[in-house]
Amino acid sequence: MKVVILGAGLMGKEAARDLVKSDDVHKVYLADVNVRQAEDFAEQLMSDKLDILLLDANNDVQLRDVMALGDVVINALFYTFNEKVARLAVEIGVHSIDLGGHIGGATDAVLSLADQAKAKGITIIPDLGVAPGMINILTGYGAGKLNHVESIKLYVGGIPVKPEPPLKYNVVFSLEGVFDHYTDPSHVIRNGQLMEIPSLSEIEPIYFDKYGELEAFHTSGGTSTLTKSFSNVKTLEYKTIRYKGHAEKFQLLVDLGLLSRANEVNIAGNKVKVRDVMRELLSPQLRLGDKSDAVLLRVIVSGDKNGSPITYEYDLITEKDRTVNETAMARATANTISIVAQMIGTGVITKRGVHPPENIVPGELYMEEMKKRGVVIEEHIETNDVSA
Repeated sequence: MKVVILGAGLMGKEAARDLVKSDDVHKVYLADVNVRQAEDFAEQLMSDKLDILLLDANNDVQLRDVMALGDVVINALFYTFNEKVARLAVEIGVHSIDLGGHIGGATDAVLSLADQAKAKGITIIPDLGVAPGMINILTGYGAGKLNHVESIKLYVGGIPVKPEPPLKYNVVFSLEGVFDHYTDPSHVIRNGQLMEIPSLSEIEPIYFDKYGELEAFHTSGGTSTLTKSFSNVKTLEYKTIRYKGHAEKFQLLVDLGLLSRANEVNIAGNKVKVRDVMRELLSPQLRLGDKSDAVLLRVIVSGDKNGSPITYEYDLITEKDRTVNETAMARATANTISIVAQMIGTGVITKRGVHPPENIVPGELYMEEMKKRGVVIEEHIETNDVSA
């Protein structure tokens, strides 16, 4: 099978690193406007399976031609390209998966192509990062073991192994995306009703071995398609994990209007967006660089099985792999999207159309494949039968 990767950023490169190891993958095309960056990576990887291509993703003709080279397309571009890439995939007739992006209805736009994709005989899966992505797959796996699902609670955080004040945080994706997650409203299901609540709210303690007590709070986008796939549950919520005190500090920035998309100031006759200033000011300070990061994840799915209450919990702690300088976030994200691309290409996934991860990716096999890559997801089962 041939795989085209759009975007040679961190996730695109690490997906390529995994794909070239597979006997089922014969060719990987890594396409980016920054060819030098991709070529430098190819020189390090030294695989004759990998070809580097020039791609300006704003050029629809060029984008279409590059996508047509593959059996499966991995879209590792910024989420604003997700709808366009999915539409081109339908036109060309190639399978396509992306890293997600909740802003501006990007995922909903991809899902709206379901009938067209099915008619074309292709599979499109959006939201294959960590949150959404990995948490969706694990939620679907746990829910599939239950006769009735009552509660889904999700916790994910990408954090530095050694936090530095004042924010105790380093950026592993884009700071612009972090601002979005902290300022847009969060969607939850409470007492069976879909609700919007403020992000950065309802801070609660959460504990992970080695990291001790951390905090978790609502952020936007994490529940993604789960609110539709599990619309009948009593409780569904997603919270982001950070070191204690982080949410309060960012809440101050939000309250002051420093992260608002709308706020502008006039400096010497020039209009400047305050959010742009904050992004440019904080980005270099929060860059991960050579420091080690960790991804912490907890998925808790509760309900009943054969008339008895039961909870399936999935836990992950993974840290940067210094042997290949692969961040924890890349290990979790890039391996996820690579594994699913291979599942489609090898015929493990045969359902056609557009499907969210929780409804199409086989959870047990996914966990086995992640374990082979050193990303171990542990399952814990708790029977809540008080009479037992």
